[in-house]
Amino acid sequence: MRKVLFGFLTALLLSVAAYAEHHEGDNPLRLDHPDSYVVKKGDTLWDISETFLKTPWLWPEIWQVNPQIENPHLIYPGDVISLIYVGGKPRLVLQRGDGSRTVKLTPQARIEPLDTVIPAIPLDAIDAFLNRSRVVDAKILDEASYVIAGHEGRIVSGGGDKLYSRDNRDGGVQLYTSYGVYRPGKRYVDPDTGEDLGMEAFEVGIGKIVQKEGDIATMRVNTSNEEVRLNDRLLPTEETKVIPTFFPSSPEQEIEAKIISVLGGVSQVGQFDVVAINKGEREDIKVGNVLAIYHRGGKVKDRIRKEVVQLPSERAGILMVFRVFEKMSYGLVLKAQRPLAVLDELKNP
Repeated sequence: MRKVLFGFLTALLLSVAAYAEHHEGDNPLRLDHPDSYVVKKGDTLWDISETFLKTPWLWPEIWQVNPQIENPHLIYPGDVISLIYVGGKPRLVLQRGDGSRTVKLTPQARIEPLDTVIPAIPLDAIDAFLNRSRVVDAKILDEASYVIAGHEGRIVSGGGDKLYSRDNRDGGVQLYTSYGVYRPGKRYVDPDTGEDLGMEAFEVGIGKIVQKEGDIATMRVNTSNEEVRLNDRLLPTEETKVIPTFFPSSPEQEIEAKIISVLGGVSQVGQFDVVAINKGEREDIKVGNVLAIYHRGGKVKDRIRKEVVQLPSERAGILMVFRVFEKMSYGLVLKAQRPLAVLDELKNP
């Protein structure tokens, strides 16, 4: 199956002049921008746009103000993006990597395997959290069917094995239906209100119910990411998983949020770390929303007034939301000017 990601960066680059006119002479180009750039494997649209532009997350906004671009090019390793000036205004042209010709960007699409297309953000940093992790109400996990044994009494199972589950409530799993096998993880709590935001569930495998007698079901494990253990939970599989195209945007409303956890077993937050934040669908957070990160100021003692003073927070990075749940979201840290931490604040960029 061949998949593509739309290269909105290309549209942004072609739209530089339109943006400048729309913003009454503001120049979106960085002062130290190069005259040309050769796209390399491992680049992202974010990296390349940051090479040319002062504010890289604005590329879809710039694309939208140019009516000539409806279906922009994709960007591939070996392509050359060059900056030229026409009538004193910046233009960018694209030369394909084969060197056969230099063309001005026009609407068209090219189908290529996913791994040859330059993605918007580093997908390897978020893959596990896009495809194998979800946040659900803790009650859903508590009431879900659970693994009671592996085939022939084994305590762990894997792809190709059979296992046995038991329903934890009326109904339970259904015969000839596929389920994900999930391991309960961290319970998330809002640091300000104490509200339960949900529980992380990490997918360890996928299987189908092939037999059922009473509340005991037999599952054939089709695939597994790691060993399936006793007490792992069975949840309905989510809709067909596709890698989304990320369109950076500013939230439509004022947001005041906090980082509540760093995912992936690390304690400090840095570039390309995945974090959980305490805002979600109900606060109208959307995939692609960009948020500025403010590192919490420390507390110092005022020796004159004999009291403790909280220093103001300082802007220290930026993240993009890539997955949204009802009460919370996952975000990827795209830039960190200093070490970040849990409880750092998030605001509109």
